[in-house]
Amino acid sequence: MAGDTLRAGIALALSGGGFRATLFHIGTLIRLNQLGYLAKLDRISSVSGGSITAGMLACRWNDLKANGFAEAELDRLVTQPLRLFCARNIDARAIAEGTISPWSSISDVVAREYDELFGQARLASLPDKPRTVFNTTNLQTGRDCRISKAYLADYRIGRIDAPNLSVGKVVAASSAFPPVLSPCIFDVDPAKWKRVDGADLFDNPRYKDTLTLTDGGVYDNIGLEPINDYETVLVSDAGAPFGLQAEAKTDPLGQLSRALDIATDQARGLRARSLIQLAKLRGQKAAYWGIDTPYDKYPAAGKIACSPAKTDGLRDIRTRLDAFSTFEQESLINWGYALCDAAMRSFVATTASPATSWPCPGHPLG
Repeated sequence: MAGDTLRAGIALALSGGGFRATLFHIGTLIRLNQLGYLAKLDRISSVSGGSITAGMLACRWNDLKANGFAEAELDRLVTQPLRLFCARNIDARAIAEGTISPWSSISDVVAREYDELFGQARLASLPDKPRTVFNTTNLQTGRDCRISKAYLADYRIGRIDAPNLSVGKVVAASSAFPPVLSPCIFDVDPAKWKRVDGADLFDNPRYKDTLTLTDGGVYDNIGLEPINDYETVLVSDAGAPFGLQAEAKTDPLGQLSRALDIATDQARGLRARSLIQLAKLRGQKAAYWGIDTPYDKYPAAGKIACSPAKTDGLRDIRTRLDAFSTFEQESLINWGYALCDAAMRSFVATTASPATSWPCPGHPLG
């Protein structure tokens, strides 16, 4: 492991978790920008609600860069549009419209909402650096289907270079939470697939003209796989923590739901633990902060004061795409900000000055 070749650069993963994740990751971006790391990113890997944040950042990256990543510009170009979007009821309206419409699926309706948010941007307009990789799950192969400006790829099928897709459609696939917002159907030209190592299904035409995609979190809710070999790996995780049940449900649907929760929690925990363990073996710099991470576990000095009475309940906020109140929005942004600061200054930016004020001062967590 110590001899593994690492890719030079800094990579960031933004987890799934609906609008809860979208807002939590805004706090992450604000603090990374203050620390000087946002402009240095080489790759961003996103899932579900994290893809909403990543999509907005990618669409506004060139304008941010032209304005020197000024805090006010990050707020104007990324934070405020996302906050307005997260104050709307997206999922219920999409379900209602998509269920009765003979022309549009639920996923189609969600994609239109995202297209409006992203100004009808297409993947070709996104920056080459950082490369933003939107993760989805291919229901046909059971594998991660990665979509970026450079390629669409499922390693069992192959790769399509420079896919002609809207950012909104891609984010809709990444956030197509099953079963209500899923699946998201992509019709593709079979002739555009290119063979890659390990593509055992490349010669099977049944997998090459239609992709049936669902939420990227089904396969990897942290979005770690596309970035785990970078020299510096940063993970912002707003995924749902595992809840105990003193009285377990015994009905068939209740048992099935609980079994899926257990499997998801184990997969999420395993990926997070392997990140830290492999980082030590490989000599990587790594920082992980999760919405349910105990704040006092981070050794950084001068952490901004946070009260468990105000932060513990944030991990239980819903993961829907419905209207989040000002209190919910600002509390989640502040929590992502505080945890990012604590993790970064503990393990990566160890000489950086502590955060001294909240990005959303109306709802401090101290």
